[in-house]
Amino acid sequence: MTTTSAKCTGSKIAIVTGGSRGIGRDTVLRLAARGVNSIFTYNANQAEADKVRALAIEAGAKAIALQLSVERVATFDAFVMRVREALDSWGVKRFDYLVNNAGTSSGASFEAGTEAELDAQFAVHFKAPFLLTQKLLPLISDGGRIVNISSGLARFTFPGRAIYGPMKAAVEALTRYMALELGPRRITVNVVAPGAVATDFSGGMVRDNPQVHKAVADHTALGRVGLPTDVGPVIAALLSDEFGWVNAQRIEVAGGIQI
Repeated sequence: MTTTSAKCTGSKIAIVTGGSRGIGRDTVLRLAARGVNSIFTYNANQAEADKVRALAIEAGAKAIALQLSVERVATFDAFVMRVREALDSWGVKRFDYLVNNAGTSSGASFEAGTEAELDAQFAVHFKAPFLLTQKLLPLISDGGRIVNISSGLARFTFPGRAIYGPMKAAVEALTRYMALELGPRRITVNVVAPGAVATDFSGGMVRDNPQVHKAVADHTALGRVGLPTDVGPVIAALLSDEFGWVNAQRIEVAGGIQI
């Protein structure tokens, strides 16, 4: 863990899972540009996490990178302790925003899907945001914000996404229940559903495969694939005070794909 000792009293603090790459990375940097400090997680690539941290600091925010493999629920208690230590190092006890972004891809069809892949996708995409948010609830400020990440594939279908898409649909249902039950604490919970985004997700399929890239662009009203820089600003905006009356909503950020 890399940290600083300066206090950040008065500044908002976000936790972003999967913040070292793709949409999570852009979210951390968009928040930094708004003066929001971040504790973000990475799975394995500490070098990339260090780059994101440096960019956030360059933008004028504070940032701490913590390793977390979200499928390993047994490590969540230790992670929460590290979050407490990070907050203490900044002279505060609570954080304000949580973005459940970390995820992995699945290219399984219904016919070929296995129990092992079902279990793996469930662990990352549903079990992790459910249980990690539970563990972090005592540290989230009343009046805070939570954004979960879904996918356009929860609304439309694409070959080879028979496990991934339904798991994201479950996240959308979970979001509504979280919003209802956390309402007494004035914590809003919304879900952002990106369309196909050109990142290294799913082996860089959308970014690097010309056929997939063209097919996505051809089926998108705005005529191109999405970029992390299309999605990060929306997540950052949803966490702001201006969106405080938006709650339990699904916001698809996809340029009008499959409409």
